[in-house]
Amino acid sequence: MANNLSAIKRQKQSEKKRLRNKMIKSRIKTSARMVREAIVDKNSEVALKNFEEFKSLVDRAVIKGVYHKNNAARKKSRMYRLVMGIKV
Repeated sequence: MANNLSAIKRQKQSEKKRLRNKMIKSRIKTSARMVREAIVDKNSEVALKNFEEFKSLVDRAVIKGVYHKNNAARKKSRMYRLVMGIKV
């Protein structure tokens, strides 16, 4: 347990950031699942629409510091290849 005020504050901040990051990552995973489900259903219009939402969520996560930009680029690239039907 934290013993001084700065350590207590840092612990509170870390917990808030952890919960925010968890929420953002969960939304991204849900969005990715929706894209994959649309691909399985062979519904390209819905897949593209869901991919745009997925891409937006990932980009916002980079701005907030949840993901590194290269990690985000890799996620978007792999999902795009799935949407376009390119072999990975």
